[in-house]
Amino acid sequence: MLYEKLYEYAKSGVYPMHMPGHKRNAEHLPPGLPYGIDITEIHGFDDLHSPSGPLLETAELAAALYGSEKAFLLVNGSTAGILAAIGANTERGDRILAAGNCHRSIPNAAGLFGLDLTYITPETDALSGVACSISPGAVESALKSEPGTKLVVITSPTYEGVVSDVRTIAEITHDRGIPLLVDSAHGAHLGFSGVFPENATRLGADAVVMSLHKTLPALTQCSLLHICGKYADAGKTARLLSVLQTSSPSYVLMASIDNCLRLLSSDKDRLFREYEQNLKRFGADIGALQNLAVLNYGSDGPHPGFFAFDPGKLVIFTKNTVLSGTVLADILRSEYKIELELARERYAVAMTSICDEPDGFSRLADALIAIDAQI
Repeated sequence: MLYEKLYEYAKSGVYPMHMPGHKRNAEHLPPGLPYGIDITEIHGFDDLHSPSGPLLETAELAAALYGSEKAFLLVNGSTAGILAAIGANTERGDRILAAGNCHRSIPNAAGLFGLDLTYITPETDALSGVACSISPGAVESALKSEPGTKLVVITSPTYEGVVSDVRTIAEITHDRGIPLLVDSAHGAHLGFSGVFPENATRLGADAVVMSLHKTLPALTQCSLLHICGKYADAGKTARLLSVLQTSSPSYVLMASIDNCLRLLSSDKDRLFREYEQNLKRFGADIGALQNLAVLNYGSDGPHPGFFAFDPGKLVIFTKNTVLSGTVLADILRSEYKIELELARERYAVAMTSICDEPDGFSRLADALIAIDAQI
């Protein structure tokens, strides 16, 4: 394990006449940060941009876990992966199609690489205001309108947990010889449990970007880029990543990626079984809600515009109450010491993961029941 290798090196007695400037000496610094394992690319610790040792081992573990042909470690977040995947599969002046609710890195990539960008606008759930899935029909129609398109980019799952029909959309793009890039930044946890939708890496997507840090136990900025199909250019992707990612990658972050993947490899069945039980219990605990509602839980059921939904995203919408999602988030923060991920006009989002304890779900359920009774 990279983490253990770093700690062994920290205790080896080798004096660091190299970067970083803290020299693994925390005597003059506040406690809490892992200065002892924060090193540069020294002998025996591999090179992120040309891995052949422990970092290659981590990348190969990622590919094996997710069923991809090749995986790249990302220490600049999913943004770096999205930029590289778009740049690697287009030429200046090309047109790309992207979901209208895409991450800002996608229009930024269009500007950076001189691409024309056409948006596919998803439907909206009238009650909650949540954007629905990108339908295969919408992709088909857009490609007929823009026959010169060179790349399709969809977001699945979205910030709110809405999943699109990746398999069918991939078949549509492949019929035209066009690669499909899936921004699955919020989907690194998918595919490890029957309760959750399958991961885009196994559904025909050619390139998939995912943030381990969003929904799995990894430090912020820890992400992966997968190459899964013959339509994606792995070689050009690697070259662009060496340009777009830092030339001084953090070994603390790369060790976090390695730790996360090894945990999944060894213990995913137990972790996701407990996660499923927590979500099921939460669903039962909020059964008494009269005014607030949680999307995809309870009697409301899934919207027909959602191909599938990530049950780990708790999208709390205020229906016809006087509360906005922003006010609800403020109440949960100030009165119940619960900090949500996102707040919008008609809903707020609580993100969960395999690391949440049963008490966390109970606290949120109890708070929602109490707020609901006061409306």
